Amino acid sequence: MSELKVNKISPRSGTTVTLGDSGDTFTIPSGATINNQGTATNFGATGSASWTTTVKTSGFTAVAGEGYFVNTTGGAVSVNLPAGVAGDVVAIKDYAGTFDTNAVTLVQNGSDKIGGSAINATINTEGIAATLIFIDSTQGWLVTDDGLQSSLKQPYPVDFLCIAGGGGGGSRIGGGGGAGGYRNSYNSEASGGGGSSETALQLSPGTAYTISVGNGGPGAASGTGANGGGGNNSSISGTGITTITSIGGGFGTGYSGAPGLNPGGAAGSGGSGGGAGARSPANTVGAGTANQGFAGGLGTTGDASGGGGGGASAVGTGGGNNNPGGNGLASSITGSAVTRAGGGGAGVYTPAGGSAGSGGTGGGGAGAENANNATNGTANTGGGGGGGGDTGASSGTGGTGGSGVIILRMATANYSGTTTGSPTVTTSGSDTILVFNGSGSYTA
Repeated sequence: MSELKVNKISPRSGTTVTLGDSGDTFTIPSGATINNQGTATNFGATGSASWTTTVKTSGFTAVAGEGYFVNTTGGAVSVNLPAGVAGDVVAIKDYAGTFDTNAVTLVQNGSDKIGGSAINATINTEGIAATLIFIDSTQGWLVTDDGLQSSLKQPYPVDFLCIAGGGGGGSRIGGGGGAGGYRNSYNSEASGGGGSSETALQLSPGTAYTISVGNGGPGAASGTGANGGGGNNSSISGTGITTITSIGGGFGTGYSGAPGLNPGGAAGSGGSGGGAGARSPANTVGAGTANQGFAGGLGTTGDASGGGGGGASAVGTGGGNNNPGGNGLASSITGSAVTRAGGGGAGVYTPAGGSAGSGGTGGGGAGAENANNATNGTANTGGGGGGGGDTGASSGTGGTGGSGVIILRMATANYSGTTTGSPTVTTSGSDTILVFNGSGSYTA
């Protein structure tokens, strides 16, 4: 065997040197080191990365062929993946065992996919090390040595119906309470106030999302014609999403027709607006919130009737002797159509000969005649409370607004089963549905 000892091999001409012929084998002895100071091409994907020992503690852009130790003790870290070329390798290791508390988010480059999906991926498994190889435009980056593509937790779509608590009705020819704000993303169904369907949430696995269900506002006390109370907001919040907030329904005002009685003032604005009590000025109707609900109705200028509270699909009726609340909206998010978020009906002055306004469809409470108390809004519909009635000698209370509700619907394959607050859990086809009648949480 011949032996050639040189310190450098250079081409005699040009810039290319060829070693051996096709079929030849070159052996690197045990213990030898190849120190690549240039670019290696046509070696094929090895599935391994050269690890960088400088620990990353904040967002950075990864370089193909490198592995990174990432410390998320101080907070979540985003890693921008390089533009994918077939065979490129990137690796990530949990440096401090904190990925389960503060996750790493992998951000794809342009239209490159991660596991076949054009959505950022999350790594939130404590202590994990994952190597990704870019394959092609169909699958993009795939996990290799960790074994499971599920190690990269990608957000999944969750539809929602979020309804706030309804407003309370006024007393003594009182206006009805407005319905709680109504926001919906399911199946292209409308949101309140003439709004269109919203975009489904994208929830990240391992992240806890807070569900806050608003209570209804109190109904007004009997006597001098008091105002009701506004409903409370409902919301869905958590890391990585824009908080969904539905506004509590506006309160209905009481009668304001005689010295020493309630001076009226503006009815409450809210998700849907409250109705004005009898003899309230024309500018006292409560306004609704865009894409959540409609305004309340006017009371009569004389001693006859309050105005109906606004509902998710209609303005509260006003100006007559029988003023219903505005109607709510129907949604099939639970598997069958259910109408919610109706406005409260108006109370009347019985000697004037009118009839109390009915509650809007979807849980609105009816107004009252004589000295009767108005009907409360139905619980977990966001319905407004009705307005109290009056005989001249005595009067009834306004109705309390109905509490809100939050409903989530997702593919059963994605449902984690981790909740607080004891939501009702059902299925419809291939989907799982969570109905929160009170506050709680869902961990995706």
